[in-house]
Amino acid sequence: MSARPSATRRTVLRGATLTPVAGLGLAACAPGGGTGATPATPTAPVALGAESEVPEGGAKLYRDANVVVSRAADGSLKAYSTICTHAGCAINKLSGTTLVCPCHGSRFDAVTGKVVQAPATEPLPELSVAVKNGRIVAGPAA
Repeated sequence: MSARPSATRRTVLRGATLTPVAGLGLAACAPGGGTGATPATPTAPVALGAESEVPEGGAKLYRDANVVVSRAADGSLKAYSTICTHAGCAINKLSGTTLVCPCHGSRFDAVTGKVVQAPATEPLPELSVAVKNGRIVAGPAA
């Protein structure tokens, strides 16, 4: 009967690092949330919703379009891409007027686009925004 060598700790660890692990959520950290269906910023003007959806002094996150729209006290609107400038993750949470990136915890002010918590260091790209027939439209030359 021949003796079979047992696996060493190194062999087991090496195999573990080469084996893909499902459920880590890495797709959520890929640009566009890992779907590849939606670009980081709209490439053409996109209708987002009714103007009344964005409260004065507040913001509304349009996840499907990767856009956040905020309204100032004077009624003016601003729009920003919601693709994190740190690692390209699609931001999927808006808490008040703070956008929270699910990948590394960066936070952005939805009213100004500025970083309020690292690791991101660059602000969110501002988009053109307009109201047409009562609907918010954002993107290049909206």
